[in-house]
Amino acid sequence: MVASMALYVVERTKLRPVASGLLTPFQGLCFLGFQLLLGLGILLQLNNYSRVLGASSLLLVFSYPLMKRFTFWPQAFLGLTFNWGALLGWAAIKGSLDPSIVLPLYASGVFWTLVYDTIYAHQDKEDDLKVGVKSTALRFGDSTKEWITGFGIACLGGLAVSGFNAEIGWPYYASLAVASGHLGWQIWTVDLSSRADCNRKFVSNKWFGAIIFGGILAGRLSS
Repeated sequence: MVASMALYVVERTKLRPVASGLLTPFQGLCFLGFQLLLGLGILLQLNNYSRVLGASSLLLVFSYPLMKRFTFWPQAFLGLTFNWGALLGWAAIKGSLDPSIVLPLYASGVFWTLVYDTIYAHQDKEDDLKVGVKSTALRFGDSTKEWITGFGIACLGGLAVSGFNAEIGWPYYASLAVASGHLGWQIWTVDLSSRADCNRKFVSNKWFGAIIFGGILAGRLSS
């Protein structure tokens, strides 16, 4: 919505409701307000620690949409914002945070986001150049695969450290091995010049997440 109101519309997003004119910016704001109220209702059901933690994410939530105008690292800001749920979910259950577990988990989520959203950003790199906005796809250019390989290794390392500190069972580490193969396949085979292939590899991250989730469940059941 912010992008559409700022006249930043790329080929891939021109049919979205606000960009296409199906909804006016005011209607979009009303819908946003409705979603925020729903989120507030859920947040108020949690413990006080989680309420404060959830509210503290609002600065990231509202600043992220503007980051493409100011930095080549909007994908990092997306990672910081999108993965806040790892912190909030733990706090909602435990009533506080265990830094030795949640910080590596949060960091791994940020690095994972840098992998998949950099691939995603390669779909829009020509349009981004035309309108003068930034992304990691433009920042990394021909070195993208080297960068996202490093991010992928950091992601898996963070997941391993978090699992070790949480004393999770061996199936979790087996899932990390499978997930590393999937992530490697994405990075090594993606055609960064093809919008269609970038989108396919981006969407395939649902399986990476499913593998990790299954590993967490199996690891907990075995420990």
